[in-house]
Amino acid sequence: MKKLLTIVALCFISMLFSGSVFAEVRITLLDFELKDVTLLPNRPEEIERTASIKPLLTAELQKADFIILPVESTAQQAANMGEGYLFDHADVAAQLGKKAGADYVIVGRLHKPSFLFAYLLTEIVDVKSGGLIDSLSVETKGGEKKLTAKAIEMLADKITAVLKSK
Repeated sequence: MKKLLTIVALCFISMLFSGSVFAEVRITLLDFELKDVTLLPNRPEEIERTASIKPLLTAELQKADFIILPVESTAQQAANMGEGYLFDHADVAAQLGKKAGADYVIVGRLHKPSFLFAYLLTEIVDVKSGGLIDSLSVETKGGEKKLTAKAIEMLADKITAVLKSK
């Protein structure tokens, strides 16, 4: 009986520590950028949709027990040398994450090649190494808010799966 209680206690303690280690993962999300290559690019509703991605993704990742740390928009703007720069330069994105005290940086883009669909693209950057960990993509059909929200949920699940494996 004493042996069984010891095993149960050890299992409980290990579950307690494994959950708390995961809960302490700190992420910085940069503002998503819009890459609209349609015939009528950068319409106000697409700019609005792009601006909604970061807050929605932040909420989803917080539900998964990540700590989300802010980056000052002025710091992001200063580091961004043009469209796609931070998306293509993991080392520069990592510097922003380091200043914020994050373990990982999420750099994102809403890529819209058509009026019928768009892609949520993200790069997960390791702050310590300055290297790219993974590139993720989720397709969303149309521009309805509920479809975008569902795509963001799917993206958060993918990000969570990648970071849990680290």
